[in-house]
Amino acid sequence: MTNIQTKRELNDEYQNVKYILTSTMRTKLLLTLYEHPKKLEELRENLKKPSATILHGLKELENKNLIQKIQKHYKLTSNGYILTTNMIKLIENWHSINKGKQFWNNHDLSEIPEEMLKDIYLLKNVEYETSTTSDLSNAFNKYIHLILKSAELKIILPIYSENHFNYLIEFLNMNEHSKLELIVNEKILNSIRENTDLEEKLLENEKVTVKCIEQDLKLFLTCSNNFMSLTLFLNDGHYDDSQILIGKDENSIKWALNLIRCFSHK
Repeated sequence: MTNIQTKRELNDEYQNVKYILTSTMRTKLLLTLYEHPKKLEELRENLKKPSATILHGLKELENKNLIQKIQKHYKLTSNGYILTTNMIKLIENWHSINKGKQFWNNHDLSEIPEEMLKDIYLLKNVEYETSTTSDLSNAFNKYIHLILKSAELKIILPIYSENHFNYLIEFLNMNEHSKLELIVNEKILNSIRENTDLEEKLLENEKVTVKCIEQDLKLFLTCSNNFMSLTLFLNDGHYDDSQILIGKDENSIKWALNLIRCFSHK
């Protein structure tokens, strides 16, 4: 398939997507029927619209093979179900981005793989903590509080910070069953080795596993069984510890684990 063919086909599909999303009625019908098949009177009650308006929208979607009528019930076709699933994903992605627009807009996202950016909707329930002029350590303190309550940590670590290392050592000493997996680049690893105390308490600690990768890292990701957190670099290349994304639900932890796997296989 040539680039011209690809662009032509994408343009055709864009017109189809536009056809759905530019109509409130068509969109609402798909979302309503996504829950389960419904009769016309149920649709009228849910959408608060007259039968004629709803029937017109239903006919348009039937012509696109997105819904079908079986006896008195309207239901999504397989195509309609797939389209609506992805439409919901698009809406939730938009919600997640808009909720943390300052966080995402101000930072370098180049280290987050494209497939992970497509799943930003998994972060819809996260909270964004920001340090202020009256509390410069707010984001950092929230992070430390969470790691010290954890039993296992997986961390993509892009910076050399003895302050962070000291808290990680405290974390390891608090629980005999604690485990720490670190992903660092060679520069960070060598800096740790140059510090005899850190080398002994971190690198030589049997509770610690270290994976060294070649590339520079531009994200600080932490994941445990009960939370995940993310801090990023500013667009000018400086690490920003003043803003942190924190998620405690299953979906945000799943997103973080998937991102860690992306780097674990490099």
